[in-house]
Parts: sequence; C-alpha cells; structure tokens
Amino acid sequence: MASFESRGPRQMLQALRYSRQGLIAAFRFESSFRLEAWLFLPLAPLSMWLGQTAVERALLFGALVLILAAELLNGAVEAIVDKTTPEFHELAGRSKDMGSAAVLLCMLNAGAIWSLILLPRYLS
Repeated sequence: MASFESRGPRQMLQALRYSRQGLIAAFRFESSFRLEAWLFLPLAPLSMWLGQTAVERALLFGALVLILAAELLNGAVEAIVDKTTPEFHELAGRSKDMGSAAVLLCMLNAGAIWSLILLPRYLS
C-alpha cells in the first residue's frame, strides 16, 4: 500500500531498519545468500586493492554487490511463491527458476568483469 506520510528522517530510519531485517533474514534463512556473503567479505576489499582506477574498483565491487542484490530478490520471489502456492504449479516453478537464472547472470557478469579487468594485466 502506498504511503502518504512525508518522508523525513524518521521514515528513512525505519526504512533502514526494514532493510537490516531483510539482510538478517536472508543470512539466516538463505544458504545461497550466506555463501555469497561470505565470498563477498574477502572479495570486496580485494576489488579495492586490485582495481587500478576508480572505474575499475567500482566495476569489480559493483559486480559483487549485484550478485547479493539479485540473491535477495530471488529469495523474496521464492518466499512469496512458497507462501501463495505451497503445492507444485508450473508458473510457480518458472518464477523460481527465473529468479535463479537472474542470480546466475549476475555471477557470469561478475566473472566477465573480473576477467576482463584482471586477466590482461596478469597475462602480459
């Protein structure tokens, strides 16, 4: 439902609390998110160290964040599908598969970005 309250510091703080709850829930209940978050922890600082320019750092780091964001959305899709359709349904399965495919594309994107930035540097 749309909110008609003015957007001030209190609403922004509440939005941050909801986001924190979402991250905690994803870490607690989604094993894929946990794995990707644990991979993010060493790779994020590494992206800052390996990137030679601000653009390279942004691309390396941003690709990692994109994976986490896609996994959060995939988990949200799966949760709502499971809540609304506990029995098997073709459309429910398709939506879950598409969410998973989105995460895969983000991972391929990250692999391509990291490869395109780092491989030429170390192969020459």
